[in-house]
Amino acid sequence: MALAALPGERIAVGSIVAALKDRAYALLVVLLGLPNCLPMPPPIPLVCGLVLAFVAAQMLTGRVMPWLPPALLSRSIGKSVLTRAIDRAVPLLIRLERISRPRLTVLGGAYAIPVLGLLILVLALGLIVAAPFIGQIPLGLAVCLVGLGLVERDGLFIIAGTVFGVVGLALSAGFAYAIFSGIHELFF
Repeated sequence: MALAALPGERIAVGSIVAALKDRAYALLVVLLGLPNCLPMPPPIPLVCGLVLAFVAAQMLTGRVMPWLPPALLSRSIGKSVLTRAIDRAVPLLIRLERISRPRLTVLGGAYAIPVLGLLILVLALGLIVAAPFIGQIPLGLAVCLVGLGLVERDGLFIIAGTVFGVVGLALSAGFAYAIFSGIHELFF
């Protein structure tokens, strides 16, 4: 990997975001969706949902690159940690590239970013109120599929993510309805 050629033992987050250029949003979306693909305790979907909503709002406004706080951009990651993460991700990306290719690219193009920002904002809000432990899984998968569709410029992944998102939001709405119905029956 070319990381070894870079000077120093650590790489600033700002340098990583700058290197990603137009794909920085896609990577942030995938990274924020991944923890929600498994049953997680309540604070994780809330935190990921809030940060994802912040990122989605920037997409919605048409920002070319995501704005991150300077304190976060100045933080650094050790080269060894980054190398291990890349080494783990490469086999998965190779498998993904076997089934993914640029299709329906208009869905992941520059003009679609604000629309996808709205979609991701809705999914992020769903993550914030998702049922504990399992309610966030369909929404996490939806976020990851949309993010991977952006990374690979594959509109079919974006469509699949949207379908998973609708299912996840319906499940969350059903869960919320059941809770409110139960409370209403209990007290009224």
